[in-house]
Amino acid sequence: MIGGSTIEAELAKLQPPVQAAGITREERLARIEKARKLTRDLGADALLVGAGASLNYFTGVPWGASERLVALFLPVEGEPLIICPYFERGSLEADLKIEADLRLWQEDESPHALVGQAMRDVGASKLAVDPAMSFEMVNRLGRETGLELIEAGPVINGCRMYKSAAELALMQQAKSMTLEVHRATSRIMREGITTTEVINFIEAAHRRLGAAGNSFVIVQFGRATAFPHGLPGVQTLRENDLVLIDTGCYVQGYTSDITRTYVYGGATDEQQRIWDVEKEAQAAAFARAEVGIPCEAVDAAARAVLERHGLGPDYNLPGLPHRTGHGIGLSIHEPAYLVRGDKTLLAPGMCFSNEPMIVVPDRFGVRLEDHMYVTDNGAKWFTEPQPAIDRV
Repeated sequence: MIGGSTIEAELAKLQPPVQAAGITREERLARIEKARKLTRDLGADALLVGAGASLNYFTGVPWGASERLVALFLPVEGEPLIICPYFERGSLEADLKIEADLRLWQEDESPHALVGQAMRDVGASKLAVDPAMSFEMVNRLGRETGLELIEAGPVINGCRMYKSAAELALMQQAKSMTLEVHRATSRIMREGITTTEVINFIEAAHRRLGAAGNSFVIVQFGRATAFPHGLPGVQTLRENDLVLIDTGCYVQGYTSDITRTYVYGGATDEQQRIWDVEKEAQAAAFARAEVGIPCEAVDAAARAVLERHGLGPDYNLPGLPHRTGHGIGLSIHEPAYLVRGDKTLLAPGMCFSNEPMIVVPDRFGVRLEDHMYVTDNGAKWFTEPQPAIDRV
């Protein structure tokens, strides 16, 4: 049911779930060994992983990137090193989940020199560099060390794209929590409620369930739903408006990202038709996701449904203005992508959003987004798709 409750009543109902187990030290060490193999296969002597999701993946250090170099240096043979500002040592050691030697630098010293010295120590000359590191940082590294640098995407993606059972459990918890928040949010809808009130409720609801608030949130009413990521300003809900909410949270670094579109009041015939086509397209993408199928074939399956109903083709509107889905894990968007041109073959453990949004320009849009993971027997849903335009 849409509406009929209050913010206070819905928050009172929410209780934190039993927490999923975290990533073990043994699993992180297995990741490191796989990264060594992939680095060797790439023709490099060592791997450099900067602060961000990939550093968290390998070491458990959940720091974001900044202008200061914090990185994992991983030779194909030899012990891993962490390069870090000296003043951050205590914080680093508190977060670090693997054994590694520390190479520390003071504020008036060059951290890139430490990378160069680490390469000389292991007799290496070719360094594979995390593609998420900034151009400025990588450019300075090459200029100051003279090392041969190559892009380490095949190593990073070759590890992170394939989720373990422990990762799937953490992702399942995050997605289940966000779906519960969506259900509660649908019940607080009332004429006159603002997008700001809804955003604040979603933040509070995720916190009630044990998350550190929202990883992100988009709330759109009426015409604003025709813009995939919304419009600026505060909107007010009116009778018979479409509501589009896209939000997520983190559980031990792993994220959810679920979208629901429903009507507050009664749907027009056109809104109902587009919603039904959207659901059909989402189901077609899910059915196509099988081991050995290229990512782009999943996108094509969703677009074929839209074209049969007179939408599109390609990115033309009314129709689907963006890719059908993206990889997900420690990052909200990560390789591989369900889009034409991505020929990555689906394999067990790969996880994707499934969200072939339909936009009717300047009028309304419908996006249903759930996530799926690939198994030997086809795709499996993390969360069940929305059943109807008036039910979450």
